[in-house]
Amino acid sequence: MKKSISLLFTALILCTLSVPVLAAEEAVPGKDSRCYPISVEEYTYGPLDELRIDKVYQLSLDDNPGGIPTEDFVRSGRLYYLLDMTKKDEVGVDTKPHVHTITQASDTNNMEAVLQLLDAEMEVTTEDGYTGTLHLDHTSVQVTTDGYATKTGTVSASRTYPNLSEADTSLIPKTIEDKGRTLTLADVQWSDSTQTDGEGNPMIRYTATAKYTGTTSSKYATGYTVSANYTGEVAKTGCDVVTYTATFGSVEAPAGSKTPDGSGASNPDTPKAPLNVAGLKKPLMIVGLVAVVAVGGVFVFKKIRERR
Repeated sequence: MKKSISLLFTALILCTLSVPVLAAEEAVPGKDSRCYPISVEEYTYGPLDELRIDKVYQLSLDDNPGGIPTEDFVRSGRLYYLLDMTKKDEVGVDTKPHVHTITQASDTNNMEAVLQLLDAEMEVTTEDGYTGTLHLDHTSVQVTTDGYATKTGTVSASRTYPNLSEADTSLIPKTIEDKGRTLTLADVQWSDSTQTDGEGNPMIRYTATAKYTGTTSSKYATGYTVSANYTGEVAKTGCDVVTYTATFGSVEAPAGSKTPDGSGASNPDTPKAPLNVAGLKKPLMIVGLVAVVAVGGVFVFKKIRERR
């Protein structure tokens, strides 16, 4: 009877422990499926030109390196296996492309003169702490006019009218056309000379020097604005990262070696589906319960026989 009671308690203990054990197994962190290499290098090594592969992973300090695949895999008829895993703590450098646009005033819109005003390169520091040297993108240079104003002025021209019989302004044209502009008579200067007619009689002849004036107007640009883009790459240091390098050696794959998908070429960087331990809890609990009932039945049967 004591032996039966012992078996009963043993079964109860096993049944009780089965669920916590499963829970503990499920709590163990699995591999981080986000671990993918930032570079893969295939090369030969040694006098026998052994084919090797280096896979480089860059993780933050908070990432779990357990997610780095280390399993054997087959590629191009070769079986690759892990030889070594190295770790290097370093300060990472984050880079990104950057475009910086500048504008500045100019007194000319002549592109050749404008390009001479612009620096070929410039140092920049962005608001988020990235720095770098940018270079002028000549195709981006544009010149726009700030505005226009009208300028007026005075023009003048003179005409000489000789051999006039009288010093009378009515003999002088009141307007003239000069270079496409109409000018108005503004002043007349007279001069005279004594001449003789055909009979030898003296007579006075007049020469008029007339001055004509007018106004002109022209539109001009008040100024110009030059805009240009400087492009390049900016960088920011200070990101702590850990670089892992997994080195795989290789041998000729055994005949008939196939990967799980049957293709003969595996991708060790693709994470494997984890075992669904949670789905096993219920069946194991049922098995434990059945075991308890069976042991209990044996115990009751023996007790009835002893009473008889």
